[in-house]
Amino acid sequence: MTREEVFEEINLIFRDVFDDDSLVITDSTNSDDIEDWDSLEHINLVVAMEKKFNMKFNIKEVGQLQNVGEMVDLILSRM
Repeated sequence: MTREEVFEEINLIFRDVFDDDSLVITDSTNSDDIEDWDSLEHINLVVAMEKKFNMKFNIKEVGQLQNVGEMVDLILSRM
């Protein structure tokens, strides 16, 4: 899977979790950029990504992520 393909899948996950089909994320998108992105939605995002990409993240990995681009890179590194 290419970085673009992973990014597209993550964008679909964000749209689903936040129930907003017009949502467009970028590499630099973070929790400050999306009004409804709180701790519960963060967990929902991580769980959805774990299911989609069939992998588990540990708390330390997730806690160190600064933006969507870093999440994409983490997923790619685990594939």
